[in-house]
Amino acid sequence: MSRRQQITMNEQEISAYLRSARTMTLVSNGRDGYPHPMPMWFAINDDNHIFMTTFRKSQKVNNLRRDPRASLMVESGDDYQALRGVVIYSTVQLLDDEDQTRDIMFQISVRRGDTDPAIAESDAEKVRMGMQKSAAKRIGMCFVPERIVSWDHTKLGGVY
Repeated sequence: MSRRQQITMNEQEISAYLRSARTMTLVSNGRDGYPHPMPMWFAINDDNHIFMTTFRKSQKVNNLRRDPRASLMVESGDDYQALRGVVIYSTVQLLDDEDQTRDIMFQISVRRGDTDPAIAESDAEKVRMGMQKSAAKRIGMCFVPERIVSWDHTKLGGVY
């Protein structure tokens, strides 16, 4: 078995790793040809589709409107033997619906621990409505993985 095969995460490991992360780097393609990496908070569904929001007039949105291809990365580890990461290659779907954007903001808030996931549905709606004003200035983004590359050096057992 090759080193690459040894360190690749399986689907369950990738899913668990993504759910453990708080921040993901979104890399869009800039007008000048340089990658434009930005740290982002995100939500994730059961199919590992990634959801984010950003301001409608942001450079990310300008880049993604021009070229919808993007890379997303989560990485961790301070030593070689602890390096882990996932890169997702995707084409963005811009979600220009204010209610969808607000719902993504709510999901991110729950995921980050800013909103209690156990709140009653009536309270959840109050929280969502409180996000409405900000959602009007933002746009939702959905990234469906087209290709995923992963690595988990902890699988090497300290042998390189």
